[in-house]
Amino acid sequence: MKIEDAIQSKFPSSQVKAIVNLRYTANYVGAIQNSFMSNFGLTLPQFNILRILRGAGTEITVNTVKDRMIEKSPNTTRLMDKLIDKGLISRTRCSDDRRVVFVKITQEGLDLLSKIDVKFEDEGGKFVPKQLSDEDAEKLSDLLDILRDCVES
Repeated sequence: MKIEDAIQSKFPSSQVKAIVNLRYTANYVGAIQNSFMSNFGLTLPQFNILRILRGAGTEITVNTVKDRMIEKSPNTTRLMDKLIDKGLISRTRCSDDRRVVFVKITQEGLDLLSKIDVKFEDEGGKFVPKQLSDEDAEKLSDLLDILRDCVES
């Protein structure tokens, strides 16, 4: 469905249309992903934290996690507290500087991510449409990089 039809609107320019379409599509895909993650008792930001920690392979600082988050959030510490309560990550304070806090994914967190990976493979078409060729996906990614560069300039 075209964005004009989805939101019953006309746009003053192709650029405005593209930005509205980007935001609409991001929210649409995000809602599907949130629904998927709820099956595992997670929110999308919590999953993002687990993904970051799995990728790190070792303990990293809370600030490093915050820097790597896809969606920046002022409540990252609260999100981590919930993951600690679930036994999915652990937290330790730096012995040299009590202001520095390290976090690490637990085996339970790794096991949960493995389950999510398997289920994602089964249902991945909902999130990454197979109709989007590698070439088109690269083009889309390149255009998004250009957009971010324009906004940052």
